[in-house]
Amino acid sequence: MNRIILILLFFCIKVNSQEIAINKDSNNLTLDGNVEFADKNLIEAEKFYRKSISKDSLNIKASYNLANSFYRSELKQEAINQYKSSIEKTKSKETRHKSFHNLGNIYMQNEDYQNAVNSFKNALLNNPTDDETRYNYALAKELLKNEQKDNKKDDKDKKDDKDKKDDKDKKKDKDKKDDKNNDKKEKPKPNKISPEQLKNLLKAMDNQEKKVQQKINKKKMKGSPVKNKKDW
Repeated sequence: MNRIILILLFFCIKVNSQEIAINKDSNNLTLDGNVEFADKNLIEAEKFYRKSISKDSLNIKASYNLANSFYRSELKQEAINQYKSSIEKTKSKETRHKSFHNLGNIYMQNEDYQNAVNSFKNALLNNPTDDETRYNYALAKELLKNEQKDNKKDDKDKKDDKDKKDDKDKKKDKDKKDDKNNDKKEKPKPNKISPEQLKNLLKAMDNQEKKVQQKINKKKMKGSPVKNKKDW
């Protein structure tokens, strides 16, 4: 029995020593990454942080610093994902505060003011005394407020433009109908004679009648007998 206990105790010590060795390697890789990060060798820093996390997935410093290297490299979406991962892994208020603060900065750069407000608010919940976070939070709220006003104004302008277009289209339709009705009024109906046409027709008839009468008078003059003079 004692022998079994000793074997189990030895096994536990061996496992614990391996965990300590892994954590130590992970920490050393994190330190190497920090050196590269300080020298602005961001790609090399990222490699060390990744190796550190592969040695110990719960290495919060490596996870947070990897997010920072993404941030410095302007890999915004990768940085967002990594900061969120750091927040999920840690219970440290300091790390949570820094992660939420940096998340807010990225959202501000992306002009995603709603998420920026939420991030700075969460950062303040973990560290209410940080002046920079408080300032960024107030700025993000103001920008979000202005954005919402602009959106409402844009919606109103779009509605006004649509109403104007509808009114314009209605006016065009009305004008077309009016033009069509005017055309109908101007054109004489079939088999109908306009007053001007009737006047011209009567005038032509009068002229024709005069010509006929003149011809008749000429014939009468030619056909009348000539009286002989008295022969005495």
